Amino acid sequence: MTQHLMHHPSGWVERLARFGYASKGIVYAIVGLLAAQVAFGTGGRTTDTQGALQTIAQQPFGQLLLTLIAIGLIGYVLWRFVQAIKDPENKGTDAKGWAQRIGYVINGFLYGSLAFSAVQIILGSGGNNNSNSTQDWTAKLLTQPFGQWLVGTGGAFIIGLGFYQFYQAYSVKFRRELNLTELSHKEQKWVIGICRFGLVARGIVFCIIGWFLIQAATQSNAQAAGGLDEALQALAQQAYGAWLLGFVALGLIAYGIYMVVKARYSQLVVN
Repeated sequence: MTQHLMHHPSGWVERLARFGYASKGIVYAIVGLLAAQVAFGTGGRTTDTQGALQTIAQQPFGQLLLTLIAIGLIGYVLWRFVQAIKDPENKGTDAKGWAQRIGYVINGFLYGSLAFSAVQIILGSGGNNNSNSTQDWTAKLLTQPFGQWLVGTGGAFIIGLGFYQFYQAYSVKFRRELNLTELSHKEQKWVIGICRFGLVARGIVFCIIGWFLIQAATQSNAQAAGGLDEALQALAQQAYGAWLLGFVALGLIAYGIYMVVKARYSQLVVN
């Protein structure tokens, strides 16, 4: 659709969006890689997206790499807000359209928070991995009127998002957003297979995080809540935990690859 926007006034938006997808993909791939090392007994650790940023910062040229990731994440956030406000994909103003556009805004704020964490680490003020942030805001919500109901609803919503990832993997509707014509038929099958695997893994993680929140709501106990790190730990503690963690870890790497595929092959509509 909009393949060459070098002279288009919105060309910078497209480039930022692509850079953003790639940055998000790198963060998820690092989370998956670290968890895979745990599963296969070669070190590593379970962590979340903020922990992945810490890991990047500790590498050679880490500050430079993290600066690029931060710029990319900011680009991703801007693209989400463009999608929500300008509606270039014509989601519309019916209930379904508004739901998707509000979803873009929520997603934008979540990754805006991650971009802010990256900037804090770069500036040296984000040294501690804030792994209990989910528990912190859950505790705040539980003190509000109808707090348990809010947390439980949030958990159900996240489980719903998890099932939506499964639906995307099953229906392969994301295929429409990608222009893979320059790849051979066999290459296309591999790319689509990796993307589907990534969506399934992310769906599993969402369902676990949502279940944690429902448990926190029913017990009125914020300690029961958990994010990506705790979800991976929960998998590791099950029977055949190494296998389960390994499957999801490889899936998160696949999801990272899917984001890079989106960065390269998405047919972005920018108007």
